[in-house]
Amino acid sequence: MAVPGWLERLRAAEKTALLQDGKRKVHYLFPDGKEMAEEYDVKTSELLVRKWRVKNALGAMSPWQTEVGEPTTPGGGVLGSELIKESSSNPIFMRKDTKTSFQWRIRNLPYPKDVYSVSVDASERCLIVRTTNKKYYKKFSIPDMDRYQLPLSSSALNFAYANCTLIITYQKPKEILDAEEELQRELKKVKTANGQSGDCKTQ
Repeated sequence: MAVPGWLERLRAAEKTALLQDGKRKVHYLFPDGKEMAEEYDVKTSELLVRKWRVKNALGAMSPWQTEVGEPTTPGGGVLGSELIKESSSNPIFMRKDTKTSFQWRIRNLPYPKDVYSVSVDASERCLIVRTTNKKYYKKFSIPDMDRYQLPLSSSALNFAYANCTLIITYQKPKEILDAEEELQRELKKVKTANGQSGDCKTQ
């Protein structure tokens, strides 16, 4: 196995799983008190959601931070939260992976395709989205690549633009694909809370 560090942490974490609505939901509790929740498509094993939360200095849990999947709307239905909703025309940034690539979508970008550029900043270990009209700029990292301490490569990166949405794709390197396969094998051993073993086939 190429990179032990992160995979070992996942193995060491306390895991509980649940099969629900065609998804395998896995909750990880790490020795340092951090929590991670993931949801996988039962049929394809594709990662749909990954969220994190940590204890703050006072020992209370922070709200969940979404790493993969639809960002949760702040306030989640609390009275009065609709008064401070973000404008629906603001760009919405979210990550939605496929089996072979990391993928991000930035919605509500109305500028023509030729104004966008997406590049790798190897020294800062991040991707940068720019527009030549200076209307949009975003810098973001790929936490998975950081966890496995793998270098970023421009050749793995490409992007497309359609329907006011910029779609950025970064091919997963072999090390990540191997590690994800290994993790899926691990997760199949985790008994699910609703009594079914992880690798049961749902009808």
